[in-house]
Amino acid sequence: MKNKMEDIDKLIKETLTQEEAKFYDELEEQNLFQMLGGLFRGKNSWLVLIMNVMNTLVFGLLIYCIIQTFDVEKTNDLILWVGGVILCFLTMSMLKIYMWMQMHKNALIREIKRLELQVSSLSGRMSE
Repeated sequence: MKNKMEDIDKLIKETLTQEEAKFYDELEEQNLFQMLGGLFRGKNSWLVLIMNVMNTLVFGLLIYCIIQTFDVEKTNDLILWVGGVILCFLTMSMLKIYMWMQMHKNALIREIKRLELQVSSLSGRMSE
């Protein structure tokens, strides 16, 4: 399967101009760290930065709630601190899920651009 994909990529690059081939190379599949770095580029990079700061603050609050959970003596207070721990976990999870969804969206956009480039290359080749 890998050889077929490499053959297809080679065939596509042969039909593209030099500029299009360079753009096609930039659309290669990314590893996890490149995807994370991609979150901090673009229109919503400010939102990702704010979400990371919020995630750090919520993590600090989580640690505080866990420490307070071990120091309380009343059951009602214990329930409140455990509720705080659960709320912190939920908040952190939702922020992380949003970021993973953004990474997935960026990967989908990259694949769609690859397909658009391939279609335009083939249509240009067919018109010749």
